[in-house]
Amino acid sequence: MLPLTILAAQKLSGLLTNGDALQQQLNELASVCNVNVPAITSAQVVLSSASADTADLSLQLTYPRVCLYSSGLKNTQAEKFRSFSGSVLVTAEIWASGNLASDTDQWIHFYVEGVTQILSQNIGDWGDGLFFSGTYDVQLQAPKAGGFGYVESAKVTCSVNVSRN
Repeated sequence: MLPLTILAAQKLSGLLTNGDALQQQLNELASVCNVNVPAITSAQVVLSSASADTADLSLQLTYPRVCLYSSGLKNTQAEKFRSFSGSVLVTAEIWASGNLASDTDQWIHFYVEGVTQILSQNIGDWGDGLFFSGTYDVQLQAPKAGGFGYVESAKVTCSVNVSRN
């Protein structure tokens, strides 16, 4: 069986990519606001904790992208006879880039909204002993030089409860 830290990130990846869910969510949001937002295909949702600089140079990832990884693990032994009973923090690091800082600054909010809406729609059992309560934290970064001119990122971190033998 996969390590728990990889499995949790893969579960979130499945939620975002099955049926192109993230792109469908973005299409709905953009049409309601009458805004054009660059597409994020399922191929742009990757399991990686690489920084933007490293991903640009070594992994050849495109913009926009969502990098998923586990950023923390805590075994609280809330259930005394389980080998693992606690939580894993799963982070979705979202990257947008464009010629204008104002574009990336607008797009990043749509991408964050798309990811958080999918999280909200998937509260409950994620399978394999993982349960999502619906809590998440969002951290936005200011635009900076990079990518196609300017690059901006946001981190959406959710806590997934785990009960496994």
